[in-house]
Amino acid sequence: MVSQSALTKNAYAYQSVRELIMSGELPPGEALAQSQLAADLGVSLTPMREALRKLEAEGLITIDAHRNAKVAPLTAKEATNLFQVRERLDPMAAALAATHRTEGDIARMKAAAEKMRPLAQNPDLAALAAHREFHRSIYAASHNDLLIGMLESLWDKADRYRQVGLSARKDSAADKKRVAAEHERILQAVIAGNAAKAEEEMARHVQGSLGRRAIDALGPEAP
Repeated sequence: MVSQSALTKNAYAYQSVRELIMSGELPPGEALAQSQLAADLGVSLTPMREALRKLEAEGLITIDAHRNAKVAPLTAKEATNLFQVRERLDPMAAALAATHRTEGDIARMKAAAEKMRPLAQNPDLAALAAHREFHRSIYAASHNDLLIGMLESLWDKADRYRQVGLSARKDSAADKKRVAAEHERILQAVIAGNAAKAEEEMARHVQGSLGRRAIDALGPEAP
């Protein structure tokens, strides 16, 4: 659980509930007893409601007309929608990053790459966050605020589907080596300023992503 000391009550409530959802302690479809949740975290209802509104905006929970909150379900349809958008936006962001990256961007990308480790079948949240931070360092280097905002929102919704993809199948040593090589090729293409290569490598990476695997794991669903 996150520490409250360095956070406002709103931020602490948000981070704590998000972590409970991402870890699976609050599973898809789980009803959220707001008063009890607030008491468990040692906050009042006001920061808890603010936290839930933010989580609703991220697509992690749903709140009905009576203010009843539930953890949002995981569906093959949403997994497919997220993947289809990533197919277009991630390669575009990589190409723009190769064109607009600064020395500071390059330093941040290299630092993020150093922190990544192969993801286990049941990874901790820090490992998932490190993987996301690498991708964030790439699309942040695009310096396109609209695109960055869209990808941030997309990754907020996609994080749980990445866990579904990991749980569905244990990666082999060859899988882990392939993913590491893909990340390195993306990084080097962006650093070299080769937009076409960066776009190509990111497109290849997305095709083999955990989001794509999650679609198969969740099964067919009517459009």
